[in-house]
Formats: sequence, structure tokens, C-alpha cells
Amino acid sequence: MSSKNYLFTSESVTEGHPDKLCDQVSDAILDELIKQDKHSRVAVEAAATAGLVAVMGEITTKGYVEFQNVVRNVIRDIGYTKPEYLFDYRTCGVLSSIHEQSPDIAQGVDTSAEHEQGAGDQGIMFGYANRESPELMPLPIMLAHKLARRLSEVRRDGTLPYLRPDGKTQITIEYRDHKPARAHTVVVATQHDEEVSLDKVKADVTEQVVKPVCGDYFDENTIVHVNGTGKFVLGGPAADTGLTGRKIIIDTYGGRGHHGGGCFSGKDPSKVDRSGAYTGRWVAKNVVAAGLADICEVQISYVIGVAKPLSVFVDTRGTYKIPVEKIEQLIKDHVSFKPADMIENLDLLRPIYRNTAVFGHFGREEPEFTWEKTNLAEKLRSEAGL
Repeated sequence: MSSKNYLFTSESVTEGHPDKLCDQVSDAILDELIKQDKHSRVAVEAAATAGLVAVMGEITTKGYVEFQNVVRNVIRDIGYTKPEYLFDYRTCGVLSSIHEQSPDIAQGVDTSAEHEQGAGDQGIMFGYANRESPELMPLPIMLAHKLARRLSEVRRDGTLPYLRPDGKTQITIEYRDHKPARAHTVVVATQHDEEVSLDKVKADVTEQVVKPVCGDYFDENTIVHVNGTGKFVLGGPAADTGLTGRKIIIDTYGGRGHHGGGCFSGKDPSKVDRSGAYTGRWVAKNVVAAGLADICEVQISYVIGVAKPLSVFVDTRGTYKIPVEKIEQLIKDHVSFKPADMIENLDLLRPIYRNTAVFGHFGREEPEFTWEKTNLAEKLRSEAGL
């Protein structure tokens, strides 16, 4: 890093954002199929616009999903329940166009006596961890997610009953000597009922959302922007078309680490975009938790149909406590990046994915987020001699 003092910004969105609605639809379909057949092969995308949700993709499964019910249930749970939103679960159309997984891909991914499970595609995945937050995540993305979650909570519990489901959050953190010092600027855009004034929305959001989440990072000089255009009544798919997989930086590290480009939602764990990224996060988090480095980023790469990764690269940004070569060797000694082993290690053949589709895939304490466990840290610490 060239400067010790700087500003860094990350953003998040609420569950009512059109892209996040689509992520949740895709993962709800995946969950429904895994419940019935845990070896389902699923690659499902969704698109949402005014009055319509389209579901498309490839599925090979012994299960069955009623797309109309799943899609409408997700939309209802998010909170699009009123006709005045111009998009609601009762009246929107639902279209589906699904075919089975290509046999050319399946022959490289399926397990047989002659062939172990290969990667579902070529590509690169990254995992990242640092010491900026208790979750061993970059602080800006964690606070952005907590702002988005709090925005949802005050809408749902009636604290701010005039809020509507769509919303975005953003926070700029001021760093001093590479350490987060304060919240420089907080930006919130929240959908609301027609009759509510901007002054009320800003005052309520500042007191009920921004200050409680930012805590000691908020000070008298923190700048707060709420609904910068002055009004946010029309929102959700009625105002902006949504697509699965269009919030990949929000889903990961808020721009602080690298990203391989592949999204997670709607993909079963045979797709290394998902299982590889989850394993990368687990490894990076355990390296940091073990005290081997203050920052750790892991890159993994694959070729389609082959189990063994092409490469595993570890970067500690110069914060290593033991040589990086030793860290790499410890990882190789204790972690398999083959798809079948990653799936088994993290217990990924479970219907856990809809919950991952909003408020980030990493830095979560819920029990189904097995890739957040630090169950390898003590072994790494011991063998590193720390």
C-alpha cells in the first residue's frame, strides 16, 4: 500500500433490491431441489422486471419444483405484498424455461469408478480474511451489510412502518495507519411510502439505522446522505430490472479482496464458483485466526472436468508471521480443494442457500455457514510453532 491514510468504501443492498430478489429466487429453487435430491445439478438464473419474473437455466434432478409457488413465496416473504408497489407476489407473472445439464459437462463432473468428481467449470476463485472486524472480514462490507440488515429489521418490526422493501447502503471508512478509525460518510437509499417527507426519512434512518450500526465509528463529523434524489417511492422490479448474480462484490468482500467473476446463487456446490470460493474463505479465515498472518487471500483455479486444482496461491500482503511458503505447505497438508472433498468438508449438500442470498455469504455467524468455522486454526497454529 502506498499510503497509510486513506478512505475505502463498500456497499450492500436489502432483500428487496431487484438483483437480490433474483438471487433469492435462484437459491430458493436450489434449496427445494436439494431437499428432494441432494445430488441435483442446478444452474438457475432469474430476471425480474415490472410485473414479471422469468426463471431459466439447467437442472438435472430426481426432484420436482413448482416454480410458480417458489417464486411467489420468495416475493411475499421479501415484502412485496401490496398492489401500490406495482410489483407484488399475487399479480406478477412467472415464466420458466428449464432444460437439463449438458451431457458434455455432466461426463466431467459425474463420479464413476473410472473418474472422480471434476470441477463443473474452469475458472478462478478467491477467499479473503483480515483482522478489521470480529468476523475477520473487511470492516466496510460488514458495516454495509449490518446497515442493510437493520434497514430491513426496522421495516419488518414496525419501527419505521412506512419503509418499503428496496434499499441500498454504503459506508466510507477512514483508515489511519491502515487501521479503520471512523465512519467518514454513510449513504442510505430506502424505498418509502408516498406521503412521507425526506426530512422524516433522513432523521428516522439516521437515529434508528445509521447510529446504532456504526456505534463508536460514528462521530460529529460523519456525513450522512439519505435518499439523495429526494424521493424513493417507486422501487423494486417495477423501477429497475433485476438479475441473478449481479451483486458479486456485495456477496463477497466489498471490493477489498479480489474476485474471480463467478456468482454463487442458483448454483449447486458441484460448481466450484461456489464450493471453491467458500473453501477459499474458510482457509483464509483459519490462517488469520491461527495468527499466521493478519491478512490472507487464497486463489484457486480449475479446469473443467478435472478434480485437482491447477493452482493454489496464498498472499498475505506482507503480514505473514511465518514464511508464506510454510503457510502454503500447511494448507496443502490439511486441505483438499477437490470438489467432492470440499463439498464433504463443508457439508454443502444441504438446503441452506436461500439464507446466503442476502446480506453477504461471508462473515456470518449462523450455523449453516460452515465455511465461517475456525476449526482448523488451532492445528495450523500448533504446526506453525506459534
